[in-house]
Amino acid sequence: MSIKVLIVDDQIMVREGFSVLLGAMPDIEVVGEAVNGREAVAQVAALHPDVVLMDIRMPELNGIDATREIVAADADAKVLVLTTFDLDEYVYQALRAGASGFLLKDASARQLAEGVRVVAAGEALLAPTVTRRLITEFAKAPGSSPRPPAMARIGELTERETEVLVLIAQGLSNAEIAEHLVVAESTIKTHVSRILVKLALRDRTQAAVFAYEAGLVRVGGQDRSKG
Repeated sequence: MSIKVLIVDDQIMVREGFSVLLGAMPDIEVVGEAVNGREAVAQVAALHPDVVLMDIRMPELNGIDATREIVAADADAKVLVLTTFDLDEYVYQALRAGASGFLLKDASARQLAEGVRVVAAGEALLAPTVTRRLITEFAKAPGSSPRPPAMARIGELTERETEVLVLIAQGLSNAEIAEHLVVAESTIKTHVSRILVKLALRDRTQAAVFAYEAGLVRVGGQDRSKG
């Protein structure tokens, strides 16, 4: 089965470029394009794509609000945010809105296709370098101190689950977490699943955002998982 992709961007050259690159992949099918967030919401409802490539800055309805509407209508929807800069001030907001990760617009054809595959498979596209920058930006933002609701929900996790959550927030994959904790990767997958269920989160990206908001991860790579 091909991965169905909807491309959302107000620049025709970007849409056509991504369409050509992805269309050349045997396992990916571009099923539609949208020029703004409002059109994207309608296209998702009509076409049911597996992955939405979403630009952030668009007329009528921006990518953040469009992502929020899409995810609210379909909890299984997967949105991969497109941005020009990895320090885009809106990336953190997009992730909080429910995006499964983000990709730079200057990504190679291989990176673009792999990003689509990763998100379609239910994984988060959140590289360690991106994670560190998000932590830094979150720390500088107004009202960035740990949020009481998030802090309270941490108590629902076991000590090992909290440790795994911190490593997720640091951008580590399941395999890397397993190696770090010297356990089987299947064990980590189980921990991740339980974390998402206990905290009512959609995916690893939301888990990372949750960890920032709960104050588990600090700027500079330090964490509070061990007290």
